[in-house]
Amino acid sequence: MTELMLKYFRKKQQEVQTEKIYDTQCPFCSMQCKMQLIEQSIVSRKQYKTVGIDNPTTHGRVCVKGLNAYQHAFHKERLKYPMLKVNGEFVRITWEQALEQIKDQFTRIQDEDGLNALAVYGSASITNEEAYLLGKFARVALKTKYIDYNGRLCMSAAASAASQTFGMDRGLTNSLAEIPYTRCIILAGTNIAECQPTIMPYFEKAKENGAFIIAIDPRETSTTKLADLHLKVKPGTDAALANGLLKVIIEENYMDEQFIQERANGFDEVAEYVRSIKLAEIEEITGVSINQIRKAAITFGKEETGMIFTARGVEQQTDGAAAVRNFLNILVATGKLGKLHCGFGAITGQGNGQGAREHGQKADQLPGYRLIENEAHRTQIANVWGIHPEDLPGKGVSAYEMMEKIDEREITGMFLMCSNPVVSNPNAHFVKNALKKLKFLVAVDLFISETAKLADLILPTSSYLEDAGTMTNVEGRVTLREASCPCPGEVKHDWQIIVEIARVMGKEKYFSFSSAEEIFNELRLASRGGIADYYGITYERLRKEGGILWPCPELDHKGTTRLFETSFAHPDGKAVMVVVPNKSVVPKEEVCSEYPLYLTTGRVMSHYLTGVQTRRSPALAARNIESYMEIHPTTARKYQIVDHSLVKIESRRGSIIVRSKYTEEIRPDTIFVPFHWADSQNVNNLVGEELDPVCRMPGFKLSAVKVKPVNDVNI
Repeated sequence: MTELMLKYFRKKQQEVQTEKIYDTQCPFCSMQCKMQLIEQSIVSRKQYKTVGIDNPTTHGRVCVKGLNAYQHAFHKERLKYPMLKVNGEFVRITWEQALEQIKDQFTRIQDEDGLNALAVYGSASITNEEAYLLGKFARVALKTKYIDYNGRLCMSAAASAASQTFGMDRGLTNSLAEIPYTRCIILAGTNIAECQPTIMPYFEKAKENGAFIIAIDPRETSTTKLADLHLKVKPGTDAALANGLLKVIIEENYMDEQFIQERANGFDEVAEYVRSIKLAEIEEITGVSINQIRKAAITFGKEETGMIFTARGVEQQTDGAAAVRNFLNILVATGKLGKLHCGFGAITGQGNGQGAREHGQKADQLPGYRLIENEAHRTQIANVWGIHPEDLPGKGVSAYEMMEKIDEREITGMFLMCSNPVVSNPNAHFVKNALKKLKFLVAVDLFISETAKLADLILPTSSYLEDAGTMTNVEGRVTLREASCPCPGEVKHDWQIIVEIARVMGKEKYFSFSSAEEIFNELRLASRGGIADYYGITYERLRKEGGILWPCPELDHKGTTRLFETSFAHPDGKAVMVVVPNKSVVPKEEVCSEYPLYLTTGRVMSHYLTGVQTRRSPALAARNIESYMEIHPTTARKYQIVDHSLVKIESRRGSIIVRSKYTEEIRPDTIFVPFHWADSQNVNNLVGEELDPVCRMPGFKLSAVKVKPVNDVNI
């Protein structure tokens, strides 16, 4: 090394005055990649670098979102103080004033309109501790039955299907480590390459090892490019496609008859139904050829091992729960469950989509995946909480249905935590107008989101760098997110906010927590003996072991890597197969002369959910600065749409304006728009309010629309 180079490096070392390292986990998808943020103070400025940390799930991998997540945490628009709306403008107030406002307004609303006039809207991005505490807060501090969360719009179909088929729901029935060694994989409605990039090496390794990969998607994506066979299904017809696969498997005798006889109920009815339908009918419904259906079914059926993964493409339908159940029928019929390198995976969308639905945020659930209408479950949780079972409220309604209750003025106040329903819900114009009817809306957030703009009071919350707690990843692996970065300004953690509101509401004795670990220890007790049993998991164990797969019922239990090895979770130990009709019980929109195109929605790699965080990360926002519409060139020419031009998309609910993007990788009868943008680019303005009758999932993935170039319309 030359003397000149040595002088240069000495100078650089001297410029770095301090260096701090913060251990954390990515705040975005369900892979929950462990990371370190390195902060260097150089002269008068700070610079940051993110590096991955080795862990059982992602082995140090981090995607572009995780690498740049710190940018939103340090953004200048970050909320740092409570903000009260006065004469239409937000003004800074003290925490004491904010808490007094909440106490006065919540008390007034419940005095005037009843206990259930208050609603709580939660999130699948908060920690297990905060999800647990929010459910307890709604039912003990507020005594309201109305609580649900944004995970209803993400994981409810897969969760319902797994619970009904298996008797329990965990993201993966086995661990990610088994994927590389399975022989056939079906990826149904999942674009993991863009949504969960750090999971891709598992599938790439499987491909290297000779696995046959089948992708089901209306679009060609980075994920379908990995596949050996791409079934370019018509949007909304996944349940029918699964029936076609089942028909071939059964009629060509690729079932596992011993497995069916010993471990399944309902097979005969399913077999009778699929034998009664014709593959030509399935071809017409789905747009997938008979040859492709047969090839997919025979390949999956004949291989000794196989796995099926579903995500929003299948699940965000008005028959999403049924469609997933039909893919589970395939697994049961072929006996590919509870065995090495065989199983089901619901690719969770949000960071804590798994844990957030296990411990009490859903309208019908109590901690440990217990049911609020089950008397034994109510008694057990009431005992943990120190209340009488009869004091627990009953079952509420789903997230979107709470918006309908607001519109009907049955709900007149809301506590909203870390969610943005004005953008994320279907029929978004309706949701926005409904929220304006509330007497009092409290929003807890990092930023003034599109929904927080409507609030009467906004409370500043901590980011992933500041808020420690446990998260449960896509596998069902509980991990501990360390967080040592100080909170800016007067920011508080979600759990601290809940505790302080409970205190001013006179419920302090039920919420006397001083740390996230204290809350987790109560969660452990509340979950004990439940389906999602965390009792054997402690912070100490998580620090030593890097993560534990639930159920983990005792302190010396290693966690459960593979579910259903000997029995399913139903009382008789058997899985339940069910007939799934080709068409949804809730009628889906059909294209017509006025609305001739199918609209489907989804994600892009650089953004997350409603974009509140990622649109404030310059490195991510620069990759996709605006929304867009993917359209086949043939279709575009038919409607006089020029590539990269502004286009108006209109459904029966409303319209948006986005920029066109030609691609031959989408079906000519379908357009695609991502859902990360708001206002005039909010694609959920176009989505209908119809809900799945089982899980209350909206039909985000299918709307009938028409398109026009903007120069032909008034905007």
